[in-house]
Amino acid sequence: MDDTMNKKAVIAMSGGVDSGVAAFLMREQGYDCIGVTMKLFHNEDIGIPKGHTCCSLDDVEDARSVAYALGIPHYVFNFSENFKDEVINRFIAAYENGRTPNPCIDCNRYLKFYKLYLRAKELKRDYVATGHYARIERDAVSGRYLLKKARDPEKDQSYVLYTMSQEQLAHTRFPLGGMTKAEVRKTAESQGFINARKHDSQDICFVPQGNYADFIEEQTGRCYPEGDFIDREGHILGRHRGIVRYTIGQRKGLGLSFSEPLYVSAVNPSDNTVTLSRESELYSRSLTARDINLIPLSRLDKTLRLKAKVRYRQTEQWANVTQTDEDTLHIEFDEPQRAVTKGQAVVLYDGDIVVGGGTIE
Repeated sequence: MDDTMNKKAVIAMSGGVDSGVAAFLMREQGYDCIGVTMKLFHNEDIGIPKGHTCCSLDDVEDARSVAYALGIPHYVFNFSENFKDEVINRFIAAYENGRTPNPCIDCNRYLKFYKLYLRAKELKRDYVATGHYARIERDAVSGRYLLKKARDPEKDQSYVLYTMSQEQLAHTRFPLGGMTKAEVRKTAESQGFINARKHDSQDICFVPQGNYADFIEEQTGRCYPEGDFIDREGHILGRHRGIVRYTIGQRKGLGLSFSEPLYVSAVNPSDNTVTLSRESELYSRSLTARDINLIPLSRLDKTLRLKAKVRYRQTEQWANVTQTDEDTLHIEFDEPQRAVTKGQAVVLYDGDIVVGGGTIE
């Protein structure tokens, strides 16, 4: 759709500097903007005292302050029920099933670019804008929308956006895609935004202390029983403290001492064991991914040479990628990859273009 036809946008304002500058840039580009902060949880629901001003409350105030400075309306939408169902419950289920989830991907997929997009349509707003570092372009030949890496490789967030559909890409704006973080902070300071120097959040928002296992036990009311650490031949090496406390490649916190370092190589819910291996045994050359999404094309008709990332901070690696059925990719790497982890995303790149991705099986 032509931008000039409908320049009304909802700006997802988290309270951070990125979304504040995104709102400023959208307004500068002539969009009629409203700022929206998504309330994703109640403090007491995630184990923070109700009166505590951390997380959600401070962030809402910061977002409101920036919206006020820009002269745009600001609203808070309560999506806490959706967030619990689509993000927190998926997070818990993954750990219970010996997988390692990526809740930021689920939040983008089910909340920001689905629920918020639907709400924007109800409000007769054609675009959702966020402070993500990525770019959207339209391919002149195919007519399809492309998701591309940000100009700043240190801040690029295309990995967590690979699930976006053509419709979502057509109605999304990423104003920061061509900027560096330093430029964003400088812009915020020039506008006098209260959050210009606010630190980026590092933790998963609903586990602010970073202790996933305690959070899961608190949420479920379940105690995950101890079990055996075993080696690859099934010999018992010691006792673990419950499978939700372990993820592939983990070395710290095992509570065991060996003559050489051992790492978690498998989490087995069926018999409540955790397999430990030498580092050399953590490497694998291939993987299968399901629940896939492809962006520049609807399916892979042949094996493609692409680069792939099996975790957010990994350097891309060359691989041969084959689509084996409607919802499955087989990926064969040139070099063995360390600690490929069930439940994480594999994301595929052709240069700057995100070809797509899926969940590692």
